[in-house]
Amino acid sequence: MSDSLKVLGQAAPAATTETVLYTVPDMSQTTVSSIVICNRNNSNHHYRINVSVAGATTSNKEYLFYDNVINANTTEAHVIGITLNQTDEVKVYSDAAHLSFNLFGCETTEEDR
Repeated sequence: MSDSLKVLGQAAPAATTETVLYTVPDMSQTTVSSIVICNRNNSNHHYRINVSVAGATTSNKEYLFYDNVINANTTEAHVIGITLNQTDEVKVYSDAAHLSFNLFGCETTEEDR
């Protein structure tokens, strides 16, 4: 097995559009260390973050954050330490096209035999 510390995903999604920020690759597991959200606008906005097991359609039970308010021109960092299996997805959503999402962590990949 090999570990890779990395930026797992970056996105600046369109307004009101759920966007896949990261999908765990095949033959891998991932530990998410943190997610950072930046509001690049001078107005407050709302965001959502969810984890969809095996890429399932989003349902209420999957939300980590739902319509959280991020203040104008600010950045929030959440240290969450969650674990994900292959094909799990982290998805993001914003009420406006002014937010940036960055996901950081460690991918552990099984070696070919």
